[in-house]
Amino acid sequence: MAEIDSHYSPDGAPAQAVGQAWSLEVRDGTAFAAGDWLVAAAGDIDRTAAKVRANIIDAGGIGRLDTSGAYLLVKLANRTGAQIANCPDAYEHLIERVAANMAPPAELPDRGNAIIRNLALLGSGVVSGLSRALAMLGFLGAVTETLFRVMRQPRRFRMTATVRHMEEAGLSAFPIVMLISFLVGVVLAFQGAAQLQRFGAEIFVVNLIGVSVLREIGILLAAIVVAGRSGSAFAAQIGSMKVNEEVDAMRALGLDPMEVLVLPRVIALFLMMGPMAFLADLMGLLGGGLMAWVALDVPPALFAERLATVIPLSALMVGLAKAPVFGALIAMVGCYEGLKTHGSAESLGRQTTRAVVEGIFIVIVADAVFSVFFNLVGV
Repeated sequence: MAEIDSHYSPDGAPAQAVGQAWSLEVRDGTAFAAGDWLVAAAGDIDRTAAKVRANIIDAGGIGRLDTSGAYLLVKLANRTGAQIANCPDAYEHLIERVAANMAPPAELPDRGNAIIRNLALLGSGVVSGLSRALAMLGFLGAVTETLFRVMRQPRRFRMTATVRHMEEAGLSAFPIVMLISFLVGVVLAFQGAAQLQRFGAEIFVVNLIGVSVLREIGILLAAIVVAGRSGSAFAAQIGSMKVNEEVDAMRALGLDPMEVLVLPRVIALFLMMGPMAFLADLMGLLGGGLMAWVALDVPPALFAERLATVIPLSALMVGLAKAPVFGALIAMVGCYEGLKTHGSAESLGRQTTRAVVEGIFIVIVADAVFSVFFNLVGV
């Protein structure tokens, strides 16, 4: 077989394959394959065949054919919907075997109407969210039941574990909570001063700082820091135990993971969030008072006197009343996500991330509920 120096174009010119004895011509809707369709020329043949549009593939001119050439013939036929005709008898069985073992061409799924698809995604997300909310509500019930059982049998309470978690999740978090609260108090006073100076009402910066820090910002900052620090730690600790099958071993020994792992963490954060919120309030007021002194020339004595005059004690008590609830919610979310971990590092990372996000979300939702409640009762 002499080598064919040719090229392909849609008007029927043959294919280009310098140095390879093969050709592919298209005339009147028929692709004529000729020459040696071997693996050595597979790349050139595939690039040329990708441009071909034909109804029939005439393989009568093929001289030599291997599995790669047969694959390219069948691929061309599948792509264009053409029939392979005049195939030499020696190669019919090879082409049939290749065609039988080729995967069918992938079909894009019918995605349907975009509006309906987005509504379906929204509905699926709502159902999934409600399902997780109900699961967490059930977990809250399990924690409450465990707490009452331990109260009836105090010897089951794990004091050592609780104190250790109070130190790790509470005392160790004091410095970062205090620093963040101080800086936020500074920023709040600076921004408030810039606005109040326009109206000559600089002294009201005390009202702004006192109410916002004591009622909302202090406890929210403390809760967010704890959710990111301790909530994620709880999920990671329990999740790693779940991955290593330590939780299953605990159950096999007759120990209740709710008593051993969950309840000490919940009680620890329940007890430590109050002092943490109180320190956050003090540091927020200190930062705000310092900035009021620097930016507005409000001396610390005047700041403290006005704070005691215009800010009722109820503002402090409202913030402190939220703290234990927020601590318990953060701990329960972290423990819940840790127990939901399933056997892989990927699952552990995913559940730890969820513990942080869901902990912050639940804290904000609970804060909104508290705000509505205190507004209704006139506090």
